[in-house]
Amino acid sequence: MDLNEQFEYEGATIACGRAGTGPSVVFCHGTPFSSRVWSRYADALTDSFTVHLWDMPGYGQSTKAPDHPVDFGAQARAFAALLQHWNLDRPHVVAHDFGGAVSLRATLFEQAVYSSLMLVDVVAIPPSGSPFFRFVADNPTTLDALPPYIHEAVLRAYIQNASHRGLAEDDLQSLLEPWTSDTGHPAFYRQITQYDERYLVDNEGRLGELTLPVHVVWGREDSWIPRQTGQRLAALIPGAEFTEVPDAGHLIQYDNPVVLANLIRSWLSRTRP
Repeated sequence: MDLNEQFEYEGATIACGRAGTGPSVVFCHGTPFSSRVWSRYADALTDSFTVHLWDMPGYGQSTKAPDHPVDFGAQARAFAALLQHWNLDRPHVVAHDFGGAVSLRATLFEQAVYSSLMLVDVVAIPPSGSPFFRFVADNPTTLDALPPYIHEAVLRAYIQNASHRGLAEDDLQSLLEPWTSDTGHPAFYRQITQYDERYLVDNEGRLGELTLPVHVVWGREDSWIPRQTGQRLAALIPGAEFTEVPDAGHLIQYDNPVVLANLIRSWLSRTRP
């Protein structure tokens, strides 16, 4: 599914797209990824749903200008504005990684309203952040100066580590590509240095207010965010379901795609208005 639309928001250009017919579903990606992690799932759902994809500011095909904030708060406001731009009334939302915190904050603090929310291996509650994340945060300008081939090697190892089974080369290249350009290189480290866990603390404090159907899905072998965090997240949300997927790491989209696709379609069908 192509991102063939542009939404101008506070000086940033957000790349987005939609296709299909039926109830609306919006996919949110995480870091250091883009909407590409969801593109195959979006294509598969267009027979029954109107599917929406977007790249957050600072990611994928969207603006990567150094003066545009890319923290959780800024992304949640951008997401709420994009939903208004699309004139969506109670869409289903499916989120991964960083997209979990963004979609949660958009509904808890920015008045976005959903029909349902599926959270897949999400960053949502503290503590969070891998050792690499913490290293970048402690050295905010050092890695900007890396030669391009070293930067790509770091990226390759980092993203490959998110998969339990290992990514195919074409999938890995697709995820690497947005970060290897002249603007993408510094943008990759910028989004890590702007990571602020206080937003997760804020979210956690209000999870009990959620009244919509929520399904938390987790890869059993997730080495970035342990499944115990997913279980704790589900326990904090009234009525939330929790499903553990075997043979899958943090990038469950690539590790166990058939199981995830079935879970998404089943969930959307069960919660369809």
